[in-house]
Amino acid sequence: MREIVLDTETTGFEPEEGHRVIEIAAIELVNLLPTGRHFHTLLDPERDVPAEATRIHGFTASDLAGRPRFAEKAEELLAFLGDSPIVAHNAPFDFKHLDAELARLGRPPLDPARMVDSLALARERFPGAPNSLDALCRRFDIDLSERTTHNALLDVRLLAQVYLELRGGRQLGLGLGAAPAVPALAREAAVARTPRPILVPEAALAAHEAFLAKIKDPIWKREG
Repeated sequence: MREIVLDTETTGFEPEEGHRVIEIAAIELVNLLPTGRHFHTLLDPERDVPAEATRIHGFTASDLAGRPRFAEKAEELLAFLGDSPIVAHNAPFDFKHLDAELARLGRPPLDPARMVDSLALARERFPGAPNSLDALCRRFDIDLSERTTHNALLDVRLLAQVYLELRGGRQLGLGLGAAPAVPALAREAAVARTPRPILVPEAALAAHEAFLAKIKDPIWKREG
């Protein structure tokens, strides 16, 4: 099964207030394992980046100047997403911002039926516990040493690992590289065995013959 794990960074919380997407990262999973295919882009939001947003993701307006606009990357993004389920942490946030960007281009929104919210999965599994991406990484012993800001490319790699844990346990090959082949289990070499015939005591054989003599046409006496 093909799934896409996705994360976005934005200039703020509400697209209705004019906030825009500045970074999109996504990786492809097939049967819960990364295939090595990924999509990543920084975007020029065509507006300022508030200081409070910069404190979260680390990007300033000057960092994004000259980057592609969403309109220039939309077709590539949609082709990568295909019609696969889209996994995101607090997925409604990412969907509403991407839908707003698509609406600016006169494109239809993403199908909400494709949404897989890992935050909702975590809350169901760990009710009442902290379920931020950082908290889940610590709970599942996933390395957070590189995470100093909310960078979408790093976050989506961490989220892929968290999602696999939420779906039932850590798997092989969690980097962006191709997943390594899982070697077949080696078969045990054939071991020569010495036949050990079962020896029946004479008294037991005699008792068995006496028992059969009392039975009419016993099957144990038939040929074939």
